[in-house]
Amino acid sequence: PRGSCAVNGLELMTALRPPTRPVREEGGDRWVPGPVPGSLTAAVDPAPPEAPGEHPVAAGRPAGQELDEEAHDWIRDPQLLTDAECGRAYAVGLDVNMAFAAAANRLPVGLGAPVHVREPRFDKKVPGCWYADLSGIGLDPRLPNPFTPHGDPPEGPAWYATPTLAYAAELGHDVRPSEAWVRPEHGPYLDPWYQRLRDAYLATMERLGVTPGMPEAEFLAAMERHRRADPGQAAVLSAVKATVKGGIGKLRERPQGRGHRPGQRWPALERPTWRPDIRAAVIASARVNMHRKMRKLAEGAGLYPVAVLSDCAVYLSDGPSPLDVLPRTPDGAPLPGGFRLGVNPGMVKHEGTRSLLWAAELLDAGHNPARHIKTGGAGEAEE
Repeated sequence: PRGSCAVNGLELMTALRPPTRPVREEGGDRWVPGPVPGSLTAAVDPAPPEAPGEHPVAAGRPAGQELDEEAHDWIRDPQLLTDAECGRAYAVGLDVNMAFAAAANRLPVGLGAPVHVREPRFDKKVPGCWYADLSGIGLDPRLPNPFTPHGDPPEGPAWYATPTLAYAAELGHDVRPSEAWVRPEHGPYLDPWYQRLRDAYLATMERLGVTPGMPEAEFLAAMERHRRADPGQAAVLSAVKATVKGGIGKLRERPQGRGHRPGQRWPALERPTWRPDIRAAVIASARVNMHRKMRKLAEGAGLYPVAVLSDCAVYLSDGPSPLDVLPRTPDGAPLPGGFRLGVNPGMVKHEGTRSLLWAAELLDAGHNPARHIKTGGAGEAEE
């Protein structure tokens, strides 16, 4: 371990894919540093839309021209609740395990500097950010809009990371960006990072009595008691999760201290792993993955969330358990493509259950039930 969980997350990326390796000098006997294929070998500046506002390349950037790929924070308009939903007794939260880690798995990300192109043909295999108009795409308002963090439809052209635009194409829409910043050199840079953290997470969960393949009822029971089983291992579990989220966050580390002035460079920019575009791609991929599963539940079973916050979705239910929420096929299997209970990254666990009245009061007040369903409080942050 080196420093905070966030620092460890970043250091783990570098340790698993170091930027250089010893190579024999051409025509000589000396060993010299050479780049490692598939690694981030040099610090590169972001494309102007990808840069945070403090970055020099963002100087003079018009308002609304920044890439805004963040996790969902959305509540459904209470007016869109049906009579049947209002007749249910409970609000049940489902939380995706290791959502950002799962999103990083097999995700192609840029390895080098961005290249600007006009009127590009969209290619879902090429990492980058694309300027396109998705505002004309009509989607069910009972689901959050997948193209914006707030879940409302976009109001005009905007910059999107590749996973977001690829999802628009998956939904059957003709995607025609007017310009883009793309990275021709790309690869699954985060794969070994994901695999190492996945293994650490699953090994820790096993020590806490939760294993892959458990029957759903046993899994839910084990999750109810897992943090009490061994406080030391529970602390390790928290550290593993924080290493994932913190490592992704460090990819866009902002300036520290009062002495910084907008437009000045700061030390983090000089490292190869300062890559806000990779952070954006991971978050966009996680948001799209979440929406895809919610859409499958909506299309296959008529189930719509009332609130979504990052990797947690809240559904209204007749019973207090996730088993009362998640639909089954006629043969008793989970609905294909939807949420599935289990410990593996990308599967879901029970985040909490509250009464319908509790959720309705928060919705009416404009608060997000997904933020508070675990603790039941209204939270000072939203008051």
